[in-house]
Formats: sequence, structure tokens, C-alpha cells
Amino acid sequence: MNLPHIIATFFHVGHLRPAPGTWGSLAALPAAYILNLIGGFNLLAIATVVVFFAGWWATVQDTKGKSDHDPSEIVIDEVVGMWIALWPVAIGASHAGVDMLALYPGWIVGFAAFRLFDITKPGPVGWADRQHTALGVMLDDVIAGIMAAFAVGLGAWFSHGVLGG
Repeated sequence: MNLPHIIATFFHVGHLRPAPGTWGSLAALPAAYILNLIGGFNLLAIATVVVFFAGWWATVQDTKGKSDHDPSEIVIDEVVGMWIALWPVAIGASHAGVDMLALYPGWIVGFAAFRLFDITKPGPVGWADRQHTALGVMLDDVIAGIMAAFAVGLGAWFSHGVLGG
């Protein structure tokens, strides 16, 4: 058993083809839901931080001695970024006293925005990616997740504040 590889690939999800980053992002969704169901936003936030550091460590270990600092099968960074993108959904569900799935438009916006920012790497996402380190591998998705979280918040504000939905 190679624990760093299991963590880095999020239980081997990173080996799915095509588009392992998308598979990693999709696998993050039920995990986020279960974490939120068990312990609400607080558990999701704590798990995000713990998995960030575990992912950083695992990425260092899994890429040690290799020329590729960010192989496509490493998707733990997508898991962390996707969880951050869902933070506004978890907070909104908590405040509204509803199941997180009731805010499904936020899930859709979060997923789409996260994948867009992760793939196109605008501004600070691209900067982090160009660091060519295990920390950069993790940070580009953290930043993409933060940007996606803002997109989710903006979408909620538009839907509920402007449109009155």
C-alpha cells in the first residue's frame, strides 16, 4: 500500500480517463455532502484544511524523484478546490436550515466555475501553477476554489437579491 499515492489520487480516482481532474472534482461532491451531513460547514471546512495539508505532503512524496511535478493522476488538489467552491452552499444551507442538496444551483455553479478556473488558470491560478512545486499544485486549485466560491456567492446574490428567487 502506497499511502501518498492513494491520497494524491483520491483513492485512485485520478487514474480514471479521460479528464482525471474532472473525475476528481466529481468525486469531491459526494464526499463534501457526507462531511456536511455529518458535521455541517465546520466539518467541511476542517476537512478541507486537513486534506490540503495531507495532499501537499502526498504530492511531495508521490512526485519525489520524478520530472513531472504535477502528473494528471494527482487530483487531491481538485478535491480541496471543489470543497472550497462549495463552502457558500454549505453556509447557505446551514443558514436556511435546509439540506445542502436543496441549493443544487450552487452545486452546479460551483462545479462549472471551479472547472473553468482550474482549466483556464486565470491570473493568480496560473501564477500558482507556474511555481512547479507540490505547494503550487495545491495552491492553484485552492485559488480556483476561492474564485469559484465567489462565483457561487455572486450567483446566489443575483438569484435571491436581484431576481427575488
